[in-house]
Amino acid sequence: IFHYIDNRRKVHKEAINVCQKILQQKPIDWKPIFRNNLSEPIHNVDMVVTVGGDGTLLQASHFLDDSIPVLGVNSDPTQAEEVLDGFLEDQIVPSKLSRISVSVNSKVLPTCALNDILIAHPCPATVSRFSFKIRGDDETCSPLVNCRSSGLRISTAAGSTAAMHSAGGFPMPVLSRDLQYMVREPISQGPAISRLMHGLIKSDQSMDASWFSKEGFVYFDGSHVFHTIQNGDTIEISSKAPVLQVVLPHLST
Repeated sequence: IFHYIDNRRKVHKEAINVCQKILQQKPIDWKPIFRNNLSEPIHNVDMVVTVGGDGTLLQASHFLDDSIPVLGVNSDPTQAEEVLDGFLEDQIVPSKLSRISVSVNSKVLPTCALNDILIAHPCPATVSRFSFKIRGDDETCSPLVNCRSSGLRISTAAGSTAAMHSAGGFPMPVLSRDLQYMVREPISQGPAISRLMHGLIKSDQSMDASWFSKEGFVYFDGSHVFHTIQNGDTIEISSKAPVLQVVLPHLST
């Protein structure tokens, strides 16, 4: 195990070195920063390059609005140089990925999720009680669904291939503005209700949820960023958050 971890550390360090050498050869000003040192929103830059896995890009996304594109570099820094050159020469246009906006008791939370959110009790073995309905911009509503389960997961299109897919969800086109939701481990209440446990929140809709357990968290893109909720809180979820501009080579024109 130690050998594997040490090898991954060396690979990651080499990727950082390659990226730095690439940037040093370009007619641009740049500044390196470790992810653990991010604490304030990122402003006054033309582009952010993240070096690492998906978690590094996800963490950086929490500090970015919709005005700054991000390029994620994982295991192939050489491809990043091609993409960076294309961006600098205006040959590559960043793709706009949807994010999730969350309001608790009508107050918009400062964090937007790029992959997914999970609304659950802090203890995963605890049964939570909550209800939800889907509301359209025209104020039409779906039936109210009352749930007893281990939580509620909502994903973006980008996050639909992650935990949502592993739980039985379906992959979505990455540029879709819709959200996918799934009640996690529901206690069955009959076929009429079961069909409402998994579905879509369209771009012109939002989900209105009410939390009826003593404790709860809204987790953003994993377990590190969360917001506390309590009995009686109302939660609104939608894709009406600022998009994230991401340079995706296979979708660029």
